Amino acid sequence: MSVTEQLGGPAARGPLPGTGGPGAGLRERAAHYALLPLRLFLGFTFLYAGIDKYTTWGPFSPMDRTTMESMLEFAEEQAAAPWLADLALENPGLFLNATSVAEIAVGAGVLLGALTRLAALGGVLLSLSFWLVISWNTEPYYFGADLPFLAGFLTLLLAGGGALSVDAALAHRNRPVFA
Repeated sequence: MSVTEQLGGPAARGPLPGTGGPGAGLRERAAHYALLPLRLFLGFTFLYAGIDKYTTWGPFSPMDRTTMESMLEFAEEQAAAPWLADLALENPGLFLNATSVAEIAVGAGVLLGALTRLAALGGVLLSLSFWLVISWNTEPYYFGADLPFLAGFLTLLLAGGGALSVDAALAHRNRPVFA
């Protein structure tokens, strides 16, 4: 007899609420895979956004220095962080390439669930930068995409990659056999 049973704890009265009964397996599986849709959406979106800047088949392609400069100059006056826009305008080619590479790295990391928290931190920084410079003045605020991206990346930063991720596979592989 366990100590919990001897004391008349939850084990003596049956399973804890939400851990047994009809549908419990389905709820547990759904909770196990809950982060997967978020990872797929953010990963594909940022991977596509980064690759799109280097190709000729996307809606913003080819995004060149002139396009980026125009966007920044338009947004700069009413940006929450105009100094970020100024910094990017001083070196537009460098910032365009750095942003593209960062979007590809963040997208691939989140999509695969590899170093998910680090990739999510990159996504947080990118989304926050985009929001403070480009979409700060979007009215009403929920029309801008950068805040939902920021919230999604914050969720992954806090929770990690979840199921079907490289991180989870590595953690499972490195778990001691006799724990």
